[in-house]
Amino acid sequence: MAIDGLSINLATVRQQYDMRQAVEACLKQDIVAIAPWRDQVHKIGLAEAARIVADNKLQVTGLCRGGMFPAADAEGRAAAIDDNKRAIDEAAALNADCLVLVVGGLPQGSRDIVHAREMVADGIAAILPHARSAGIPLAIEPLHPMYAADRACVNTLEQALDICDLLGDGIGVAIDVYHVWWDPKLHEQIARAGAGGRILAHHICDWLVPTTDLLLDRGMMGDGVIDLKRIRAEIEKAGFFGLQEVEIFSQNNWWKRPGEEVLATCVERFRTVC
Repeated sequence: MAIDGLSINLATVRQQYDMRQAVEACLKQDIVAIAPWRDQVHKIGLAEAARIVADNKLQVTGLCRGGMFPAADAEGRAAAIDDNKRAIDEAAALNADCLVLVVGGLPQGSRDIVHAREMVADGIAAILPHARSAGIPLAIEPLHPMYAADRACVNTLEQALDICDLLGDGIGVAIDVYHVWWDPKLHEQIARAGAGGRILAHHICDWLVPTTDLLLDRGMMGDGVIDLKRIRAEIEKAGFFGLQEVEIFSQNNWWKRPGEEVLATCVERFRTVC
């Protein structure tokens, strides 16, 4: 029996498996929804990745990732737009629910975060017609402020929704608890996102105390301090009943364990603490 409501972001087992192996391992655990990363797709080829998805009737809850729009010059910004259009085409080939956008931080040598955010909005506006034509919603994923300089200068759900409101249809948000759990405006912004039909994805893991690495020490659900059930209740109250997608980067713990153990633990924690 397929496990309803659960998706595995393949970053969670990226050190154990390639995409083909990860799908096989997920199916053994009755997991029938995944979210691959573009490098994992490229490694086996887009046609083969699409075949695996279709043959196994998998739901692809998102393709990771597009974005990275700010650049120091026009050439760099144009290259980012071209790459994002390719990412949209890849998401369409996989029949993905959305393309997740990690929007990018400050260009090299810049201290102007306001301008960086303007470049993000301009970059998304430039690819949005292509995304609409392909039928692929764009999901802005606000990242924790610790990543504002290098990975994402959009750091709150409110900021992401402001961009959505500016640009119109075909764009929404990916709510990753690791990045937004601390936000004092989180619950009102979840309600705002739901009212606008903007919630496209819900990513889960946990925030460990202490956290030993701000990128590669995410916790398994239930091992940290995030109130996962409350956040999920707010998301469902806002009208989103899509899958919860486990996304864990864990260099010194879960990436070192057997993949089948990791996936089995994801299933058990999903059922008990999410």
